Amino acid sequence: MVIYLISNDDKMNKVQEFNEYRSKMNGKILSGSNKVIKRIFNLDTNAFTDGVIDQKTKEMIGLSSSLVLRCDDCVRYHLQTCYELGVSREELEEILSIGTLIGGTIVIPHLRRAIEFWEELEQQDV
Repeated sequence: MVIYLISNDDKMNKVQEFNEYRSKMNGKILSGSNKVIKRIFNLDTNAFTDGVIDQKTKEMIGLSSSLVLRCDDCVRYHLQTCYELGVSREELEEILSIGTLIGGTIVIPHLRRAIEFWEELEQQDV
């Protein structure tokens, strides 16, 4: 039997790895001259700013929608932004419960990974 030990540093690296990879690849994508891609990125950024609906609420909607669509990268992005905007653990559970209800049981593996990523975000503050 093989036992793998994971240190807290390894857990923290999932958040760091996600952010570094996302930043690196976004830089590569946006360094091109394709206006459509650049406009899509800009539209995405602007859609989540404060408007009639505040940014925190928009991010919570984005998180639930991303869970339904089963996009782990999107779920991680919205989890991190929700965390930074002060979403509580109780709010998170309600957000994820709505996404799981709408998405059905096929969403459960993504729900597990979402909770795992949230816990890693919480560990960064320890």
